[in-house]
Amino acid sequence: MRPESVPETVTRRGTRIRLAVGVWGVLVSQVLLYPGVEDIVVTLGGDATVDAGMWFLVAEFAAFVAFASVWGAASDALGRRMSLATAGAFGGAAGYLALAAAPGLGLPFAGILVIRVVGGAATIGAFSLSITALADLAGGNGRNMGAAGIAIGLGAALGSVVGGRLADAAPRYPLYAAAVTLAAVGILFVTIPENGLDVDPPRTGDALDGLRRQPALAVPYAFGFIDRMTAGFFALVGVFYFRTTFGLSAAGAGLALAAFFVPFALLQYPAGLLSDRIGRAIPVIAGSVCYGLGIVAVGVAPTLWLAVAAMVAVGALGALVAPATMALVTDVATAETRGAALGGFNVFGSLGFLTGFLLGGLATSTAGYFVAFLVVGLSEVAIAVVAARAVWRLSDGSDPARASVRPAE
Repeated sequence: MRPESVPETVTRRGTRIRLAVGVWGVLVSQVLLYPGVEDIVVTLGGDATVDAGMWFLVAEFAAFVAFASVWGAASDALGRRMSLATAGAFGGAAGYLALAAAPGLGLPFAGILVIRVVGGAATIGAFSLSITALADLAGGNGRNMGAAGIAIGLGAALGSVVGGRLADAAPRYPLYAAAVTLAAVGILFVTIPENGLDVDPPRTGDALDGLRRQPALAVPYAFGFIDRMTAGFFALVGVFYFRTTFGLSAAGAGLALAAFFVPFALLQYPAGLLSDRIGRAIPVIAGSVCYGLGIVAVGVAPTLWLAVAAMVAVGALGALVAPATMALVTDVATAETRGAALGGFNVFGSLGFLTGFLLGGLATSTAGYFVAFLVVGLSEVAIAVVAARAVWRLSDGSDPARASVRPAE
């Protein structure tokens, strides 16, 4: 029982901070590998090509797609988030340690990809359930998803900078760092009590049936898919683009990625609060159009500094879209299906990452960087135009499937 002297809002705020730190740690561990992905792949037995890097990243996100909804539905059925998230974090740490040890074991690159799949299946549990636990808190969906968004952005920013420097020092250093980070996340999750979360545990079948009864979730899922596709594109093609076009090292490419992730992180929380006040429609629709055009601007920038400036602008615009989109999921879902709904959102997001890797890699290999940036950027514009009416309908509450936004603290 919570002591009477401790206000509920203080306890809730502390839980929110710890959950956000956990989300941050998962993203740090993941992005540590991105700036030096070419060097890591070569060390693990692959080729120094966009295609090899693509499959290295695709293997992990294929597992994300397969297991995100499984973790979400299981947590809904059991009424427990943090014990499962803890297991996912420790499992992901073991996966990174296995990758670091693989060269000494003589594993072929196909074996490396299998390890990536297993590690990804564990890591998505820590990521998806920590975000779901944030959604379980009272205090406003925009506030909670803003906390998740700023954690994601800051984690990616730190991971890209530190990961690039570690990869320049030794290609396996990012793997060790990722393992330590996820282990620390697992320890943190142990300290978060389940009774601070508003979890109403139905049977797994009930949770999935409830999700199928809410087709309005297709709207934020579609935006999540395209948004994550652009992130996957930058994680693979963006790194190769900055390294080959402007001659940057892994550390330099990490700094270029940070130019996106720092404003993306710092503006997430205020953008989430803004969406609580003005609704989701304007941030999602207007933000997506400008975000897509900004991606094209990165690909046509004639100099490094203009490209970096465009990355900063794209990060700011992405911050406007991301928390509003995640909050729209929790607005639409019922309390009983919130875990499965956010798990589904992460499935579509991971599919978006996969598409970003595949589409970006194939477009770059066949048509060059300009066409790749054009295709991905205009895809973001297209989804905003096509789905604008549906977003307005959900945002103004006229859709009966939309649940009320919970009041802010």
